[in-house]
Amino acid sequence: MESTPVIEMKEIRKEFPGIVANDNISISLQKGEVLALLGENGAGKSTLMSILFGLYKPDRGRIIVDGREVSINSPTQANSLGIGMVHQHFKLVHNFTITENIVLGIEPRRGLGMNLTFSSKKIKQLSEHYGLNVDPDAKIEDVSVGMQQRVEILKMLYRNTNVLIFDEPSAVLTPQEIQDLMRIMESLIDEGKSIILITHKLKEIKAVADRCTVIRRGRLIGTVNVDETSTGEMAKMMVGRKVLFTVDKKKNDPGEMVLEIQNLNVMNKRGVMGVKNFSLRVCRGEILGLAGVDGNGQTELVEALTGLARVESGKILINGKDVTNTSVRERIDRGGAHIPEDRQKRGLVLDYSLENNFILENHGELRFNRYGFLRRSAIRANSERIIKDFDVRAGQGSLTPARSLSGGNQQKAIVGREISHNPDLLISVQPTRGLDVGSIEYIHRRLVEQRDSGKAVLLVSLELDEIFGLSDRIAVISHGELVGLVQVDDVDENEVGLMMAGIKRTE
Repeated sequence: MESTPVIEMKEIRKEFPGIVANDNISISLQKGEVLALLGENGAGKSTLMSILFGLYKPDRGRIIVDGREVSINSPTQANSLGIGMVHQHFKLVHNFTITENIVLGIEPRRGLGMNLTFSSKKIKQLSEHYGLNVDPDAKIEDVSVGMQQRVEILKMLYRNTNVLIFDEPSAVLTPQEIQDLMRIMESLIDEGKSIILITHKLKEIKAVADRCTVIRRGRLIGTVNVDETSTGEMAKMMVGRKVLFTVDKKKNDPGEMVLEIQNLNVMNKRGVMGVKNFSLRVCRGEILGLAGVDGNGQTELVEALTGLARVESGKILINGKDVTNTSVRERIDRGGAHIPEDRQKRGLVLDYSLENNFILENHGELRFNRYGFLRRSAIRANSERIIKDFDVRAGQGSLTPARSLSGGNQQKAIVGREISHNPDLLISVQPTRGLDVGSIEYIHRRLVEQRDSGKAVLLVSLELDEIFGLSDRIAVISHGELVGLVQVDDVDENEVGLMMAGIKRTE
């Protein structure tokens, strides 16, 4: 006889203006299992889990916890029922310590003050028990993104959570941090916890999930046993068609040089040289992939190229013009475009509508601006074209605030905006971070189209699969230095991995 599910959601419906996010969806979670919730960006996965966590109220439907029907009206109520959630964009106060963040809202009291010493000891014990290696006294602003995620996990464990919801947990993690996260999940299951994993990464589902429930455009497609279902079958359920996992591209024919970096030196935020004597060229008609372990100078290099960081010495030339000490505006005018690493900090003004975000860099053009007045009809037409071309799921169309989009749709909006500028040089940093397989396939195709139309593409990615799938040449960076520059057909992932560790190819 089957045991009672720890969570059941029955015929959940939720509508927002212009869109049905959840259309009578039913799911169940068994004790001690990982249930993957798979779907495209904007399919309704996060909305469904936000209902379970008490952030949204369903228009109709029932929620049953441990066999008892409940009404969950707030995250505090969800916590009291043993349900916790790690959000895709973490809910942490950056100038607080890890301990202060974890106890926020349930602060232990001693007289008129707080007893943080007791909490810190308990957090340290939990951290050691689950192998999280968290320092309770460190400030959030001083720790890595992967460590911030561990803090979110500890927030749930501190509250005795039995059901853990992970919303796109690997979207902002390095490959090494993803492996650590998978190990943490396995230890949580061994402890008798149950996990709902919101994701679009089929590799992760295969690695940790027991069952997979697929949602497409707000509707339940079905639930399958992961061991019995191929990644191709799950991808087809997700997007409604067969998905190509490899990039179809012909051999390139590189032309004249677009970007030249000469002996570049750039300081990082700690006042240490983050990029050291770095030289590189990117030509028309090629994708040059920059591979490296996260934190090895990629961010400082990209910020220097795009005008966001000061160059200590060396030169940057775009189309033969020295832009080393020029503004961001001048670099855009010279033909540069930038898909940033952090879509919310650097890619969008979250409280602006999509149509205003799409003209951030070119609102002064005559087609959008006449005598100082914005031409709303042209701006809206531009926005609607990008939304359609890049399949940005936006409930209110052009007027949708960027903040209300899912992470993946925010990313597609940025990619669409930058490519629509028809740049000579496209600096693309983690362009498919947070995207589902269908969107990844589409973005990859668009990047190859840029190459084939004679553009120069600098691809910075932590995903070696992406680097090898798209690049014509690969440059490897380690500790801010160029370790190797190779043709993609001349190396394998193992060789590039050794170079990423700082071992030069000749060694």
